[in-house]
Amino acid sequence: MKRYITALLVLLASVSVSATEEGVLKPQAWNEMNEVIVQGDIPEIQGMATAPVLFTPEQPSASVDTSALAVWAGGESWSSLLLGSIVAAIALFTLFTMFNGSVKLEKGFSGVKIFRWSKADIIFHWIGALSCLGLLVTGIVIACGRFLIADHMGQSNWGNFIQSMVSSHNWMAFPFILGWAVMVLKWGSKQFPEKGDMAWFRALGGYVNVGSLKGRHPDAGFANAGEKLWFWCFTLFGGLLVFSGLAMMFPELFGFDKGGMNWMLVLHMVGAGIVGVFTVVHIFMATLISEGGMECMVTGYCDENWAKQHHNLWYKSLG
Repeated sequence: MKRYITALLVLLASVSVSATEEGVLKPQAWNEMNEVIVQGDIPEIQGMATAPVLFTPEQPSASVDTSALAVWAGGESWSSLLLGSIVAAIALFTLFTMFNGSVKLEKGFSGVKIFRWSKADIIFHWIGALSCLGLLVTGIVIACGRFLIADHMGQSNWGNFIQSMVSSHNWMAFPFILGWAVMVLKWGSKQFPEKGDMAWFRALGGYVNVGSLKGRHPDAGFANAGEKLWFWCFTLFGGLLVFSGLAMMFPELFGFDKGGMNWMLVLHMVGAGIVGVFTVVHIFMATLISEGGMECMVTGYCDENWAKQHHNLWYKSLG
């Protein structure tokens, strides 16, 4: 028995020595390795990449449009611009509200209510409004979170968190699209320019409580010039958000190549910044600056004195 064990040990030792002398087999000796060139996504599409291009020994094919990546090379600057514009709008209107105060109804509330918005108008407004706010919050996290909070969460936690934000962002897009489409189609006929719109802008809508502009109430129909500006910005740039967002969610339906998809994200960011700033202004105007304005989109009715002061031409048209 001992002889068999000794012989086995000698055999194993000889094999080990032989392997050491000849060297360990290398995989590439029997399995050739091929390098594959991959064009990288814009960093914020998943919030985790570290460079706009995945660097490889060779450049991507000339047929691939990489111009969007060059535009997006300063991803942190673009993200800062988005967040900074919204924060600046909030800060500016906070200061304006503090120093200017709200615009009161000169004759107070009359107690007489005038019908202004239907129940359908209210429902679709809030469907669009709440989803818009949710999209702005999740979108800012997707665009800016990698630069602001990722380092404080750890790689694993950040990966799970950003994926949940992307998923939430995608799902909230559908109620936003519904609200956007209904509001554009239902309200568009009342949003065309009218003769007194420029005078409304010159008077700053009558919302300034100091100097020569104090107490001025420019003429306005159902929608004043500021509301029309907001409506058309929401229509155009909201449409840009819808188109670019759907293109990124369902690329196979739109037929964009990699370069086209990257441009969709650039346009999505531009649209988000513009809609985001106007959303901030709209919220301040409805809740803090215009006394009696908020109840219009809650109850569907406005006070008679509010209509006379802010939408006098519309009030007169009611007979």
